[in-house]
Amino acid sequence: MAKKKLTLFDLDHTLLTGDSDVLWCDFLIRRGLLDRAEFSARNADMETRYKAGTVRVREFTEFYVSTLAGRSPEEWEPLRREFLDVEIVPRIPDAARELVEQHLASADLVAMTTATNRYITELTARHLRIEHLIASEPEVVGGRFTGRTSGTLNMREGKVVRLHSWLASRESSIASFEVTAFSDSINDLPLLLAADRPVAVDPDEKLAAWAAEHGQPVLRLR
Repeated sequence: MAKKKLTLFDLDHTLLTGDSDVLWCDFLIRRGLLDRAEFSARNADMETRYKAGTVRVREFTEFYVSTLAGRSPEEWEPLRREFLDVEIVPRIPDAARELVEQHLASADLVAMTTATNRYITELTARHLRIEHLIASEPEVVGGRFTGRTSGTLNMREGKVVRLHSWLASRESSIASFEVTAFSDSINDLPLLLAADRPVAVDPDEKLAAWAAEHGQPVLRLR
């Protein structure tokens, strides 16, 4: 019997022209909710070290999750929806939308898997009609975000750990699927290596070099 098909999409710089975390910080700075002097330089530094594949996973994830601290999901909701409309939707290329639609129609299971936290990315997944989202989880205590994360972070090797856990929760395993994975980043190499069909999308320099060395396909969506 032929295996079922599972498609995994990274979000930032893959389906989106830009990085959700960086865009979120810039969005909050423009609205006076983050201090420009404090956050702009740190935001740029995090982005640079992420692209180089050198930033520490928890340092990266919790820096961005910390922007949510002290408010409840309900208090953030109006800004989260404005962020989607103003910053995210205009940065999704038509070619990315078409790719997602193609796989929604042809794959048995489609998921978005992103290092960015769930609260910031779940509206993007819904907008693209991707039902399943695997993301880093922001901690909520007493109904408010603490600024910390919860559980295994969905970044680098953590994406593979979380993928296995998600499939197990569905009483399945990766062995049941023919897996296609799309990403732009060398940070996602563990996920791409776990896939039967890894696809580099508008790849960074290191991932482009890996794809060329190993004869893997490169896709341009921008």
